[in-house]
Amino acid sequence: MLYGYAGTILRVNLTMGTIRKQALPEEFADKYIGGRGFVARLLYDEIPKGCDPFSRDNIVVMANGPLSGYYLPGSGKLHFGTKSPATYGYADGNMGGHFGPALKYAGYDVLILEGKAADPSYLFIEDDTVEIRPAGSYWGQGSITLEKQMKADLGDDFEICTVGPAAENRVRFACISHDFGRQCGRTGIGTVMGDKKVKAIAVKGTGSLPVYDFDGLYQAGKKAYADIYKKPGFKGWTPEGTAGITNFINQVGAFPTRNFQTSCSDHYKDINGKAILERIKITDKGCFCCPTPCGKYSHTKTRQGSAYVEGPEFETISLFGGNCELKTIEEVAYANYICDELGIDTISGGVVAGFAVECFEKGIISEEDLGMKIKFADLESVVHLMNIIAQRKGAGDILADGVKIAAQRLGKGAEKMAVHVKGLEWTGYECRNAPGMMLAYLTADIGAHHNRAWVLGQDVTGTDASVHDLITQGGSGKKMPKSPVTGKAQGVIDSQHLRPMFDVLGTCRLQMMELGFEVGHYEELYTLVTGKKKSWKELIAVSEMIWQLTRSFFVRETKDFGRHIDFAPHRLCHDPIKSGPNEGHYITEEEVNTLLDEYYEARGWDSNGIPTFDTLCRAGLADVAEDLKDRIKTA
Repeated sequence: MLYGYAGTILRVNLTMGTIRKQALPEEFADKYIGGRGFVARLLYDEIPKGCDPFSRDNIVVMANGPLSGYYLPGSGKLHFGTKSPATYGYADGNMGGHFGPALKYAGYDVLILEGKAADPSYLFIEDDTVEIRPAGSYWGQGSITLEKQMKADLGDDFEICTVGPAAENRVRFACISHDFGRQCGRTGIGTVMGDKKVKAIAVKGTGSLPVYDFDGLYQAGKKAYADIYKKPGFKGWTPEGTAGITNFINQVGAFPTRNFQTSCSDHYKDINGKAILERIKITDKGCFCCPTPCGKYSHTKTRQGSAYVEGPEFETISLFGGNCELKTIEEVAYANYICDELGIDTISGGVVAGFAVECFEKGIISEEDLGMKIKFADLESVVHLMNIIAQRKGAGDILADGVKIAAQRLGKGAEKMAVHVKGLEWTGYECRNAPGMMLAYLTADIGAHHNRAWVLGQDVTGTDASVHDLITQGGSGKKMPKSPVTGKAQGVIDSQHLRPMFDVLGTCRLQMMELGFEVGHYEELYTLVTGKKKSWKELIAVSEMIWQLTRSFFVRETKDFGRHIDFAPHRLCHDPIKSGPNEGHYITEEEVNTLLDEYYEARGWDSNGIPTFDTLCRAGLADVAEDLKDRIKTA
């Protein structure tokens, strides 16, 4: 008995119209654990070298972890992966809600989409019944509208994930949506699903899951919930969710504003967590088995329209409220709704919109190309941009490729204003006085993303305080001294092993990060569920192996992969911050190289950022080392 797993990999070949079920190998589960581990290994093994992201040879993988679907804190996470149309490298993303547990209850740890459908389709899964069904009548519908329609058609007890018009039109930062506001948002995984003409996946699962020690797990699960409820930050965290950090980030000068021209906003109190509570929130909304619901189901009214929406989360606030300077929480929430309906990642969407406005201000994009004049602090401009991007209309056809490719196509200095790493837009933390956090962005294995390592607190306070503690202590808003760039590598690496481990297990990391919930709980829960005894140190070693594997995927797929691919965007290492606590600060190219030098050495990579043969072998990836022997150092 393979405890902790449903025991089956489900393969759907869209080209052939075939369904295949295979047993999940026990040795594979033991080595790669689940979730992100399964995704990373399957992508490396099954995507042909040099495969175009829009080729039928690309695949989309969805994988549960061993804790997914059990009645444990935050156990509703499902991991996704593909070869990214934004970065042309390794891509993964994570989604909460209820879809992952439903897939596992239907009997599947892993779902793999292969090939391409000839016509719009959706995948129907009800326990053993798996069918590819026509979706012509659904094609063109928005993500939120479609989920409501499909629940009406199939039954409210189906869990459904969808893609919107952005994915249908190959917008490179399209997302997969579920539960009216949960998204797998980064790296364009939704884009690939839409390109395969899969409009939706509907799942209903009624099966049970095997547990190694049922009574022990029951008691440990109850204790885990009780411990979370006792945490000092529990009552303070839940009402505002991730939006609660807005004040702190602005006051320490890390809030991206006006396309990262500066790092603080004077209207932050009109777009923060308190504004959500007082003006738009209806109720809290959580994922499967979540004790700390970060979702805020809200109703917003603006001149552009009104809408019900989950959110906004902090990232959406920072990149539409700060980066695009929308002035009210109502406007930010409406921009959130438009992106959700079109199926656009709000992080990339907010960065692309800010980039577009600055390009318009500098005459790089014309009013004729855009269809109207656009400006910062204007909801109409944001809504217009999202619509023309989703339709690939006019300048939207260029912007739909993301800031890296768009800047290359536009020229005229646009590349100096494009804030990304590896083609993935920067998320909601400005780092010109946060070198550890900048290093985390530069070396994140999917491109610029904060969820791989969050060390901003160490940069600005010198401590490892939980997010709740940082929110409580606040920021001074006063001029901050320039932060040193040395000694950052190990802290970033430790965080890059810790945080993605939750993606492997199939649980949410927010209880650990926001409340300081001890990681020792997860070691115990993993053993009780699976019967496999792995210490937390051993689990972290698996996370390190996965990190070396995802780096290797990028090395294999990028012909000239090296330090320049990891490098900071021009703006963040040349343009001093214009105002606020970090006025005048920036991290020079020399300092970026110092950060990368220390990191590469600590990782066991060569000076160009390529893992060595010995490093891969020590990580348990001898076959990958052999595969890459023509690209890497062997001594």
